[in-house]
Amino acid sequence: MSSQPVDLATIEEAVRTILRAVGEDPDREGLRETPARVARMYAELFKGLRADPRRHLKKVFTERYDEVVLVKDISFESTCEHHLMPFMGKAHIAYLPGGKVVGLSKLARVVEDIARRPQVQERMTETIADLLVEELQVRGVAVVVEAIHTCMTVRGVRKPGSVCVTSAMRGAFRNNPSTRAEVMTLIFGNHK
Repeated sequence: MSSQPVDLATIEEAVRTILRAVGEDPDREGLRETPARVARMYAELFKGLRADPRRHLKKVFTERYDEVVLVKDISFESTCEHHLMPFMGKAHIAYLPGGKVVGLSKLARVVEDIARRPQVQERMTETIADLLVEELQVRGVAVVVEAIHTCMTVRGVRKPGSVCVTSAMRGAFRNNPSTRAEVMTLIFGNHK
């Protein structure tokens, strides 16, 4: 988590430099305000660098519930750190409570904070899982992330429709094959 404010002026100058480098005129009418727009966009896309997702997990409720809690299809947008291009998709988060539960919307807020950083999908998946284990003292966590990466669909190999799936299993979801199978069935159904 960074405490430094976003340096909009530096981003604006960098965008002007890029425009000149590709053969454009950054002072052309249609591009004149682009550097400022891009700077504001990066501030928004990377706001997770200045946010502590733990804050969403501080308020919990005592419950005797001891079965799977699953929030599916949490949409997100993130940025691949290799090409600074977007990847977007859905996160599925499950946990086995250890005597306490958290508000369901808080899981979506955690995803939002963590997604708003330059990163790779694998790290994003593990960061969410590890944070839940640390903050909620649960018996198990399962995080599955499905995403489309524009660095694969609009450049390079150009394979639209390809989806990357990552998972991070902790506790009972990692150590107990039947618990793991149960959560995967809850997420994906009985697809063979």
